Parts: sequence; C-alpha cells; structure tokens
Amino acid sequence: MHTSHGNQARQMSLLIHGILVVVAIVALAPIAYMFLISTGEADPEAGLVSGGLAQTTGRTIDNYTGVLTDETVDFPLYLRNTLLVAVLSVTGTTLVSAICAYGFARIRWRGNKIMFIVMLATMMIPFPVVMVPLFVMYRSAGLVGTFAPLWLPAWFGSAFSIFLLRQFFLTLPRELDEAARIDGCGHFGNFLHVILPLSRSALLVVALLHFMYVWNDFLAPLIFLNHRDQFTLALGLQLYVSKIGQTPWNLLMSATVIMTAPVLLLFLITQRSFIEGISTAGTKG
Repeated sequence: MHTSHGNQARQMSLLIHGILVVVAIVALAPIAYMFLISTGEADPEAGLVSGGLAQTTGRTIDNYTGVLTDETVDFPLYLRNTLLVAVLSVTGTTLVSAICAYGFARIRWRGNKIMFIVMLATMMIPFPVVMVPLFVMYRSAGLVGTFAPLWLPAWFGSAFSIFLLRQFFLTLPRELDEAARIDGCGHFGNFLHVILPLSRSALLVVALLHFMYVWNDFLAPLIFLNHRDQFTLALGLQLYVSKIGQTPWNLLMSATVIMTAPVLLLFLITQRSFIEGISTAGTKG
C-alpha cells in the first residue's frame, strides 16, 4: 500500500518537474535566440552590415562593439541616463512607500481603511488618462525637458508598492511594537530599527519591480524629454531602429541584449530574496 502511494508521489513529482522544464525552455528560448542572433556574423547580401561594421565569420562580439561605438546613437550615455533615473526613482518609491505602508499597517487612526481603499483605487487609473494633465503641470513648473518628471512622482510613493509592503508589515507580530515601546522607541524608532530590518526581502521586491518598470518605460521619457542627449535606453533603442532604416537583425539584437542584460543579471543575483519576498507578502489582509 505504502509502495503504491510512494510510486504515485514519484510519478506526480516527475510530471510536475517535466512540466516546469518545458515551461522554462519555452520562456528561455526567445532570450537564447536573441543572444544567438546578436552574436551572428554580418550578412552583406541580406543588408545586415551598417555603419562600416566589419564582416565576420561565426560568432563574434564585434556586433556589440559596433552598437556601443555608433556615433549617432550614444548607448553608453543613454545607459547612464537610465541608471540615474532608475536609482532616483527606486530610492524614492521604496522609502516613501515603506513609510506610507507602515502608517497603514502599524498605526491605528480614523479613516485608515477608507484611505487605503482610495489609495488602491488609484491603481485602476492608467497613465494615458493623466498624461496630459501631468504634462501641463510639469510644463508650468518648467520641468519638461528635464529628468524630474521621470523620477519625482516616485517620491510620492507607489500604490502597488504601498499595498505590497502593508501586507508584509501585517504579518509581523504586534509584540514587536510593544517591545520597541518598552525600550523607549516611538513610531520612527520602531520603523527604522525593527520593521525595516525584518522587511528586507519585501523591500527588495518593491525595488526590483520598480527598477524593471523604470528601465523599460518608453512612454514617459517620450513625452517629457526633448533632447537626444537626455534619452533613456528605451528611446535610444527606438532611435536606433529608425536610424538604420531596414532592419539589421544582428545589430538590433545586440542593442536589445545591452538593454535587457542588466535586468536579467540583477534578477539572477537577487532571485532568492526576490522569491522569498513575493512568497511572504500578501499573506494577511
């Protein structure tokens, strides 16, 4: 009897692992294909040579050199611009969202639940709806054509990040707050010395999710940036495609790898903490 149940459990485990392997292959196939094309040799007959790129045979990294040294599309500058906006945005949204989430989760005040529902309702408002009012507001403040419209809103918090952190803070025992008060800590001390150190995984999830959003954002930079030397990687990639005219796939894929590689590497480095934060957040309402 036990042997039969054991065999069924092993078969089920093999089936699940097999399905996961298939899903992983399907998910990784486009990335692998993109990388293979990006290192492919140039083909003059197919129109794949651009900007004096030397013809190569087999696999080569000259495609990446050709992209990074292109005189009309300054990818290193666009990378610095994107990193600047991402660092400022991630810092702001993580810090402010954590403060707001602490107020919703650990402080009892009149209207707490109502304000939390109103805050969640803002998640249903898409960016195109507020795009024009934001542009008018930033233009009146003289901020259009600067990086400020791209990172300044993050310093007012993110509804999704506040929700995620609030749910995580609710899982922490209330006895921690009482112990902090006995030790003489107010809300600020409790937040800084007790709650934040215990919430590193959740904070990392918020930071990574917002980093990926800012890194891939195309619409906001397209609206608020006026000068080419301010472009982010998303705009730079679009400029690169339009500059070349016909599509040289090996160079285009090299530029795409340059844009996506930092996000993939960051996720691989922090995947354990990221998965831990996702699995522990939102377990209490």
